[in-house]
Amino acid sequence: MPEEFFVPKLGQTVEEVIMVGWLVEDGEKVSQGQAVMEVETDKAVFPVEANAKGFIHLGPYKAGDVIPVLTVVAIIGKQDDKFEVGGLSAPVAPQVDSAPEQKAAPAASPSAKTVAAGEADRVFVSPRAKKLAAETSVDVTQVTPSGYDGVRVTERDVREYLSQLPKATPIAQRMAADVGVDLRGLEGSGPGGRIVKQDILRAAQPPILTQPLPVADVVERVPLKGVRGIIAERMAASVHTTARVTLVMEVDATEFVSARERIKAKVSKEWGFAPGYNDLLAKVVAVALRQFPYMNARLASDAIEILGHVNIGMAVDTDRGLLVPVIKDADKKNLRQFGEDFRRMVDGARSGRSLPDDLSGGTFTITNLGMYDVDAFTPVINLPEAAILGVGQIAPKAVPRGNEIVIRQMWTLSLVFDHRLVDGAPAARFLQMIKSLIEDPSLLMMYM
Repeated sequence: MPEEFFVPKLGQTVEEVIMVGWLVEDGEKVSQGQAVMEVETDKAVFPVEANAKGFIHLGPYKAGDVIPVLTVVAIIGKQDDKFEVGGLSAPVAPQVDSAPEQKAAPAASPSAKTVAAGEADRVFVSPRAKKLAAETSVDVTQVTPSGYDGVRVTERDVREYLSQLPKATPIAQRMAADVGVDLRGLEGSGPGGRIVKQDILRAAQPPILTQPLPVADVVERVPLKGVRGIIAERMAASVHTTARVTLVMEVDATEFVSARERIKAKVSKEWGFAPGYNDLLAKVVAVALRQFPYMNARLASDAIEILGHVNIGMAVDTDRGLLVPVIKDADKKNLRQFGEDFRRMVDGARSGRSLPDDLSGGTFTITNLGMYDVDAFTPVINLPEAAILGVGQIAPKAVPRGNEIVIRQMWTLSLVFDHRLVDGAPAARFLQMIKSLIEDPSLLMMYM
């Protein structure tokens, strides 16, 4: 019997990949462990090795196709075996979906009672139903209640609702709940009619009148796919689903610059690298996140979740586009440990060797354009995080000090946050603490 060859799981958060191409021909003899295809995630390009030896018979997948993980894409067996079309959308394990196999929902009865949003939050949803709804990204206002004479949503009601939904990937289910898209009104474009995140993004966009583009001298067309396409989708989703507010604050970084020069002179030879402003700033931000945990948060379908780990993403420019290596437990690492991890991950991102988990799980992101002479900018929040810190260049400026004008090293920081999770004053206090620690780095010793 032929062995099924499928797209493997490439990390905890990777649910679909983009086909880069086959490395073998249809019907070619392969050995176990031989790289036979390449796939791309939003992190990097990965070779996928054969899981058996024999003759490989390819499914009809081509470069650019979006494929859910655990999808059978070929078989490996005898020379006269044939790839069955039924295997195209058949995952080899059921964990692709966080909900049971689902079918299209029937139209609701005109007499069915529904629960108002405000009432659902107060008393008309059982605790078990609310927990299940949160875990499966279900909007309980869409669930028909059956408890207490048809006015209370029970766990059974939520499970019944889930059983009636069309098939969708877990990321599509979460995105639909976040932007208010009803899955029951969508047709999926994924394998087997499965609803994928692109379907949610299309449904969330307002209708646009299509007009022909003006005549122009186009010298090159860059396909909007791969990492570039994923960046476009995520940035659009962030802009359309967050209530963004930007706080801009100028900081006197003179003492910070001096502290960095002293540290660099003292430890560079021993550590093998010179600690940079990004390293020091990340430690400052990690301390501030511990003191103001409401900034280390994300938005779930029915609650704001305060996160227990401080995982700082550091935006990195690469040939493939913007990637964000994540330093896990940044608040628990000393400066040397943080710097070593950061440099290792930057090298991996720029060489295309990042592991998926190296670029996922962030709780707060820092993006620095100071090296490009940018003074200030408004970055886009890296969903599902609550905020992102934009960092400009450090530049000498004439500033008043008492009755004198002195030259100080000034630094502009831009905190962009989601007003759905955090109000302006609490966000400002968080940014004020970052300013205080930069202007007097000795204060860091109080929190180490």
